[in-house]
Amino acid sequence: MKPTLQLKLSQHLTLTPQLQQSIKLLQLSTLELNQEIERFLLENPMLERDDPGMNESASAPPPNLVGDKDNRDENHNGNENTAEPANNDQAPYEEGIDWSNTGSGASSKSDDDDTDYHEIQAASTTLRDHLDTQVALSPLSDRDRMLVRFLIEALDDDGYLHQSLEELLDLLPPELGFDLDDLAIALCHVQQLEPAGIGARSPQECLGLQLRTLPDSPTRDLALTVVEQHIELLAERNFAQIKRLTHCDDDALREAQTLIRSLDPHPGSRHSGEETRYVLPDVVVRKIRGRWTVFLNHEAMPRLRINQLYANLLRQNRERGSGLAGQLQEARWLIKNVQQRFDTILRVSQAIVDQQRQFFDHGEVAMRPLTLREIANQLELHESTVSRVTTQKYMATPRGVYELKYFFGSHVATDTGGAASSTAIRALIRQLIEAEDRKKPLSDVKIAGLLSQQGIMVARRTVAKYREALNIPPVSLRKTL
Repeated sequence: MKPTLQLKLSQHLTLTPQLQQSIKLLQLSTLELNQEIERFLLENPMLERDDPGMNESASAPPPNLVGDKDNRDENHNGNENTAEPANNDQAPYEEGIDWSNTGSGASSKSDDDDTDYHEIQAASTTLRDHLDTQVALSPLSDRDRMLVRFLIEALDDDGYLHQSLEELLDLLPPELGFDLDDLAIALCHVQQLEPAGIGARSPQECLGLQLRTLPDSPTRDLALTVVEQHIELLAERNFAQIKRLTHCDDDALREAQTLIRSLDPHPGSRHSGEETRYVLPDVVVRKIRGRWTVFLNHEAMPRLRINQLYANLLRQNRERGSGLAGQLQEARWLIKNVQQRFDTILRVSQAIVDQQRQFFDHGEVAMRPLTLREIANQLELHESTVSRVTTQKYMATPRGVYELKYFFGSHVATDTGGAASSTAIRALIRQLIEAEDRKKPLSDVKIAGLLSQQGIMVARRTVAKYREALNIPPVSLRKTL
């Protein structure tokens, strides 16, 4: 085959390093963004935090080092950075201005302050530590104390003992000479520890142990009888059968049921040691002159600038500072991309608030159907960009803190040809159930009928799905005396 030379033209999209960084920063959460910035601060000497405590002359970088203002409109889709922030206070990276007067930020603390408040956490005591402390103070022999601690190690996080005593006995060395009676006695010691209900082998036994610690009373005795003998009937809400078997009236059974419901079926969970995670909102929503307006949260905004000392060295030794020149460009890119990230978050958040203003006025029942494509078309952004912006970004409102994705969701058609948000439907279902007669609770079919009377056409299985999403039990479990 004779070799030939062909000329072929084609188009393809190339992601520049700056564009890749812009996309990466956009999808990061606030915590991840701060971690990424810390990495840049360690690796790039041309970048530093803008500390308000510095003098005014050192707070603003030289104009010739931060680039031309006309270059600030660069963006990977050509439209995301076309809108300026709502006010000057929301542009902490504006080049050529004194950033020290633009408000305070959580990341602007002095470098000399080594305190990391995110690492300060309340000391927590695990369940085993809590029980071991009680065992150490108990007047048990060393032999019994060893067995009690052996059983404590076998408890799960809720305080239950799921292994049988026979299985646990097989785990002990035979030369110690323990038998089932020794383990049974040790289990009794465990079940006398606090919190009450520890060491139970079933929820029924757990509730019974808690009831036996209460003072004697007719209500306590009836509750103990129901728990130990008729727990299945109570779970089925078969109150008529319970009254017939226990020879009690409605008032007595109601008091016993209230007492049982006050017990904790997971006594060990309070010592589970689960870490509480806090959310730092990216934007704050306030109503100003009758309009819901979005502001950037300065506490979530890192404040960066070009290092003045290294910038001066680069100007004086341009021929020898080729490495610093590259780091200067990277620092400029980072400052611009972080600014662009918050500008985009602000634009998207304001568009969401404008679309969901009825929610902010009236609550969940007024939530309207909204898709990512609607916001993308409105702001002339790509749908994937809106998806990145709304993931792990949070909005503080007078009604609470919400992830931006909360305001998007599926919809259900109405008989008028419109659509209702699934969030609004769930809110209506909750309202109907909260207002129901507890003696005759609403079935899923009845709820679907009530919604249809309001023009919302939903099937019974849809009501059941939304009810389960709200952690509301079925009608058989909501019935009371």
